[in-house]
Amino acid sequence: MWAVFALLSAVFAALTGILAKLGMEGINSNLATAIRTVVVLVMAWGLVFLTGKQAGIADITTRGWVFLTLSGVATGLSWLFYFYALQMGEASKVVPIDKFSVVISMVLAFLILGEKLTILKVVGGLLITAGTLVLLL
Repeated sequence: MWAVFALLSAVFAALTGILAKLGMEGINSNLATAIRTVVVLVMAWGLVFLTGKQAGIADITTRGWVFLTLSGVATGLSWLFYFYALQMGEASKVVPIDKFSVVISMVLAFLILGEKLTILKVVGGLLITAGTLVLLL
């Protein structure tokens, strides 16, 4: 089932760049990011309350808070840079570079999380890298 959700994530991530590029014409990229962030915030908290999971806040450890906060900062910076790049460049070039995060995430998963490095993962990462480079030509 995780693969279905991952595919849905990819579809909506693809729509993100296209819809953002269409919506931010004549709008400052930081303002566009702030508007998008409010929408995400409302959706996320709405889902938490809709599913009754708000009580779980008390169960979050200090370590959890630290890493979730750092993840939020990384997300915010990613969105700010992404929207700025979209404002200045073509979506067909900005989006592939942004999706190169897949390769960076794989490397970090091996180095930081200790995930198993296999030949298939290395080949896949190299193919994504090559594909990104080809799309930028």
